[in-house]
Amino acid sequence: MENILLVIDGTKLDMNTVDFACYVAKLVHSRLTAVFIENMMEEERPVLKQLNGLPYVETITTNDLPERKERIISNKEYEKHFSEACVNRGVNYHFHRDRKGFIKDIVVESRFADLIIINPETSFEKRQEGAPSHFVKNILAATECPVIIAPFSFDGIDEILFTYDGSKSSVFAIKQFAHLFPELKDKKITVLQIDEKGILPFKENDKLVELLKSHYSHIGFQHLQGNPSDELFSYLLGKKNIFVVMGAYGRTMLSSLLRESTAELVIRTINLPFFIAHS
Repeated sequence: MENILLVIDGTKLDMNTVDFACYVAKLVHSRLTAVFIENMMEEERPVLKQLNGLPYVETITTNDLPERKERIISNKEYEKHFSEACVNRGVNYHFHRDRKGFIKDIVVESRFADLIIINPETSFEKRQEGAPSHFVKNILAATECPVIIAPFSFDGIDEILFTYDGSKSSVFAIKQFAHLFPELKDKKITVLQIDEKGILPFKENDKLVELLKSHYSHIGFQHLQGNPSDELFSYLLGKKNIFVVMGAYGRTMLSSLLRESTAELVIRTINLPFFIAHS
């Protein structure tokens, strides 16, 4: 892996996400490129003034406001903290700012990156959104490289969980993860199938086993019956140090998990990194 893109809120640095991103970058010997998003497009604000006793309206831009100057000072501090974190961990890094914060700009950057890491709470709305934010959901839907939803805290990786439904997308996600993270070849592997209808036996496909054995040595299979989002939630609840890998099957499951009514509960309760890829 050559380039990991860390998409981060440029107005409030989350060091837990930076620590996790540094861990991943150092693990795979990759450069870490941080994009500090601000979503601070220049806008004009009307200001009432007076001339010769007569009122008139003048417009100013956000760059003229005192709070904007204070934010620039804070931004410099965040950049310094990020740089120090990378240097202290021996991580090759680069960073730049995107003051517009357009989804399409991140998508273009993802086209030339191996991986994106993002905090699930990353948001630029004035109202409290919780996790995952609307911004993060759009990133997941549009990105052109795999995405890792970073955990809120991180202690290491002991196990890798592949969600699998026999589709080409779920196999693609497995291959993407294996190629991007060869350093995890000695970790415990669990392949999870969730059967909603309860009529299909778990199939340890010979081709799948052959693929997994070419990358991993400790492989196990798990079959659950029931609603995919409910069963996955129950399975992961309380577990630690697991890296969850999802393909298109996982994205469908994830969409169900991330419904507005359950999103904050799932993301906040299941404190694990989620690797999401689709063909």
